[in-house]
Parts: sequence; structure tokens; C-alpha cells
Amino acid sequence: MAGGFLPPLLCKPLLGRGREKPQPAWPDLVAVRDGAPAQMFDVGIKALGGMGRFVRKGRTVLVKPNIGWDKTPSEGATTNPELVGRIVAAAYEAGAKKVYCCDHPVNLEKDCYRRSGIEQAVKDNGGEMRSGSDRKAYRQVSIKGAQVLRDALVHELYLDCDVVVNVPVLKSHGGGRMTAALKNLMGVAWDRRFWHRTDLQSCIAEFPLLRKPDLNVVDAYLVMMKHGPYGASTEDLTLKKLQLLAADPVLADAASARILGLPPEGIPYLKMACALGVGSTDLARAAIKRVALKG
Repeated sequence: MAGGFLPPLLCKPLLGRGREKPQPAWPDLVAVRDGAPAQMFDVGIKALGGMGRFVRKGRTVLVKPNIGWDKTPSEGATTNPELVGRIVAAAYEAGAKKVYCCDHPVNLEKDCYRRSGIEQAVKDNGGEMRSGSDRKAYRQVSIKGAQVLRDALVHELYLDCDVVVNVPVLKSHGGGRMTAALKNLMGVAWDRRFWHRTDLQSCIAEFPLLRKPDLNVVDAYLVMMKHGPYGASTEDLTLKKLQLLAADPVLADAASARILGLPPEGIPYLKMACALGVGSTDLARAAIKRVALKG
């Protein structure tokens, strides 16, 4: 156990003054440091209650990493393939019937899937890659409670799979300020341009009203601290060797912001998502388990 790598955030309490927060069965957030990506996941998911808490026998699972760019793992723009492969394997170990993986890349899909190393990692662990660039795979749905993103074309796997495991890579972003759990969900929506040209912050906050991921695993191993989401050079990257795991994507993003050196309250979509009831930014009152690995 170690502290200091995830500073506390003083937020407005969710409970009334004088009331004690009940102790949860599992932590709200697990923060792991100083291990390889797959190793940190194994330790983190065990601390969060085990993969069986999220994936039951016979269920279908969507693992949603960031595969948006034609980049290698060493360039920090896409989710670490070792981590993705381990999550696919862990889902099967928990009894999953079928595990799928997809993203809607900005660059040419076949190049992104290959160069990121994610396609091979998924296949090596028995998962199935699906296209995120095929318009026929998307269905029009309404998003109840949204004021800006009232409807969207959403990938069928996000709509139909029993379990969604959201696996973003943490990095800076010009328009959104950062990419983490919430913004990674843009990769299951067809019309990214609508989000950007209309109100990016509101769209990021409102999309999870349709469906929240069951588990969020933020890859903060090699973090793009500036010039995201694509990156200008390796000088933008910092080897953090961190990983965050949480059921709450808003809480995961609040902690992710701290890793980037950003105040969560300075990221509009986090405040919006909290107000919509998507999750909590209150790190100060969250049950956080910090684990530091050796060697």
C-alpha cells in the first residue's frame, strides 16, 4: 500500500452534514502503480472484487479500448495491447461466452487495429475484433435525459453486449482537455463530428445516460501529457506506470485528471456528468485503495 500518487480532491460532499458514509463492500476506485499493464490489472481487479463481479458465466462482453490512431504502443496514443489482451483473457476466465473488441478509429481502421498491437492481442486471447467503421453496425437510439445529444447512431456491440469494459488510454486533448473513461465512449458513436461541432463537453457528459460501462480500466502507463490526442513527439510522453479501475467512469476521470495535473473541477464535462447523475467526482469521500507494486 502506498499513497501520494493520487492526491485527494476536496469536493462538495454527496451526503448531508453529520451523516456517515456507509462502508462499501469493495473500493470505489483502485489505483495501482509500478507494474506492467497486465500485472497491474490482475492486482487491481482482485482488489475491486474480481472479474467475476462484472462478468458472469455465459455473458457476452465488449472490451472498448482506444484504437483511434495509426500509432504503435510506444507512442502513447492508443491503449496498451498487453492490457487489452489480459482483460479479454480475464473475461473468459470469469466465464464469458464471447468477448468482442472494437473502436471507431480516426485513421484507417485496418492500420490502427494492426499497428496498435490490439488486434493481435485480442485474437491471441480468444477474442473477436469487430469493425467500428461499418455504418451498418450502428443503430439509431434516443438518449433519455440528454439536452444536446438527444439521439445517436451507436454501435450494436455497445447496445447488445451484456457487459462493457471501457479501457481508455489517458492523454491530454485539445477540445475535451483530456481523454479518459467518458470521452473514450465516443468510439462507439458513429457521428463524432456532431459531438465536436455542436457541444463536445455536453455530448461527452450526456452519452453515458444511454448506458454506462460496467467496468472502467484507465491505462495510465505511458501518458501523453500534452499535444493530445495524437501527440507531436515522444517528449509529450511521461512514463507513469499507473492504472485506475472503477465502476464509476466519472470517478475514474476525476482521478485521471489529477494524474494529468489538471483540476477535475476545471473539466466541464465532469461537472456536467456529475450533475446528470452519471457518477461522482468526489474523490475526497470515495473509498480508494492504493496499491504500489515492487519490481
